[in-house]
Amino acid sequence: MGVEDLLRLTVAALMSRSGERQQDLAAGIGQSQAQVSRKQRGQQHWSLEDVDLLAAHYGLHVLDLLAGPTHAVAVLHGGRPGLQPSGEPGPTPGAAVPVASPGAADPVPAVVSQRAPALRPCVLCGQPAGDDVDGYPQHLDPADCAAAVAAASSIAVASSTAAESAPAVASGQHPAAESEAEPLSEPEPETEAEPGPEPVALTVPEPPAPTSPPATASAAPRHGAASSYASESLVEQITDRVHELLAECAGDLGAAQAALIKTAIPDVMALLKSSRVGGRYEHSEFPPTHDILRKKSQKGADEIWEGRPKWRNADLFAAAKKGERIEVTALDMNAAYLSALKCWLPIGQLREDTSGVHDARKAGVHLITPSAWEHADVPNPLGNRMEPGELWVSESTLRLLLDCARQGLADAPVIHRSLVSGASEGLLEKLRRALAEARKNALAEGDELTVSYVKAMYSKFVSTIGESSANRELRRPDWMHIIRAKAFANLWMKANRARKAGLEIVEISGTDELHVTGDWRTVFTEGRELNQVKEKQVYILGGKR
Repeated sequence: MGVEDLLRLTVAALMSRSGERQQDLAAGIGQSQAQVSRKQRGQQHWSLEDVDLLAAHYGLHVLDLLAGPTHAVAVLHGGRPGLQPSGEPGPTPGAAVPVASPGAADPVPAVVSQRAPALRPCVLCGQPAGDDVDGYPQHLDPADCAAAVAAASSIAVASSTAAESAPAVASGQHPAAESEAEPLSEPEPETEAEPGPEPVALTVPEPPAPTSPPATASAAPRHGAASSYASESLVEQITDRVHELLAECAGDLGAAQAALIKTAIPDVMALLKSSRVGGRYEHSEFPPTHDILRKKSQKGADEIWEGRPKWRNADLFAAAKKGERIEVTALDMNAAYLSALKCWLPIGQLREDTSGVHDARKAGVHLITPSAWEHADVPNPLGNRMEPGELWVSESTLRLLLDCARQGLADAPVIHRSLVSGASEGLLEKLRRALAEARKNALAEGDELTVSYVKAMYSKFVSTIGESSANRELRRPDWMHIIRAKAFANLWMKANRARKAGLEIVEISGTDELHVTGDWRTVFTEGRELNQVKEKQVYILGGKR
């Protein structure tokens, strides 16, 4: 680890332990919050002048600041004497220290706050956060989550090993050399005075969920090995259930499959509850349902448009009618709804927002006016909607439309009204990982019984969490729409990926069907993994299929 990386960890730890936010630190050192954020993310460097300002802000010597987060936090709270060159008195933590003020000729004294961090754990990373989103504590920048987790991890590891480290200061080793050799485990100096309190070790949370599944098979955990990708206990819960019913059915695969499918809904809800054990926040299971999310009749629909694709390339079909023969491959996307469980879901009750601005930290449903779509070779991400004007869409559809705008494919939609709550992309991540891992293991073993059971669990979960009498443990029609729309958005993104790679899109429909011309294997990997596709059939457009 480089000196600057160590400094970023130290700054994150000091901010966490002193209850500061980035804007507090920025004001204290005379910089903007954006500058502090970029430096903590590694997009800019902390300069030597910045180190002096940071040390002054926290009332530490620069050597204390560069000696690692464990030492710096301990000195800040008086649990360890500070480091300073011989003969030079070190600053007293919490005392007034000069901090440069922009435009001022003389330093302005600042006092480091010694208040206990009255902060709640961030719902995304579990570390103390000073901001709330609809009552849920969160870091406003994902980089802050990463920095806080890294700082907590390094402090906990260093605290556990500090007792075993040799007291370098007492033995005469130069503090700077000690810092370079052992940046994460500062030894306690030997003194005749009564030792101060032990440094407080932060609790290390479970690492945040990865933003995407492994890109290759080699990156995924091997079957049979200890896996960090999915909880082994959750995977065992799935396989144990299969073995239990198979034994009850005396080895009859057909009977066991019927029994497993019949119990798929209560089983997947039990799995969801198990995956949320130890979670850092509670999601609402039965929040009030807004009128737009209520079905107008028993077999009717509510007002949310999910963007289900149903599109054919008019130019290619016209050419086929004129006698041109076009070879087409129909591709099938694997476990579309399982992949879609990784999406931004609202945690609590939906509340109205009329700002017209999309907040990436929230999720829900939105009343929008979409922009015109003027591309004949790629389907409209809104699906086959023909009516103009306003419509309600889910979070997944809105994020897809905004992404299209960033790519220059269309203008951004106009947002008139939103019903949103603080959100997380990892709310169902443990459940998704467990189902994906069980499915992967079953495929490797040729266990189609478990494959069908897993499919029944995730598909029935999505279809019954709305207004369904089949599932009385969760009523989140907003989740149902967001997950389904995410499956449609994933299919659209695969189609657009094929188009960018030079393939022609012939047809796109449902949640998992994509028809293309050209060598699709240069774009997609064939197989049954979540990040792979299957070939359903090859046919000639313009002739008989």
